[in-house]
Amino acid sequence: MQPIVIEVFKTNVPGRSAAKRVIDHLSLVFPCAQFNFDLTDCDKILRIKGGHFTIAEVTIAVNTLGYRCEVLE
Repeated sequence: MQPIVIEVFKTNVPGRSAAKRVIDHLSLVFPCAQFNFDLTDCDKILRIKGGHFTIAEVTIAVNTLGYRCEVLE
C-alpha cells in the first residue's frame, strides 16, 4: 500500500469551468486521488491527495489540456 501524498501545483487554469474540465480529466487518469482548486489564489492552486500519481504524470495530464502546471515550491 502506497502512502497518501498531498501535492500542490500552481496552474494557469482561468476559471471554474476550466477547473471542472481539468478535474474530470484527472479523475479519469487518477481514479484513486482527490482534487480541488483554489482559483482565488494568484497561483490558481491545484491540490491533489492520493497515493498513485507522480508529479510528472500530473503535469503531463494538465499540460495535455493546454494549461500550465508545476509544483508549488
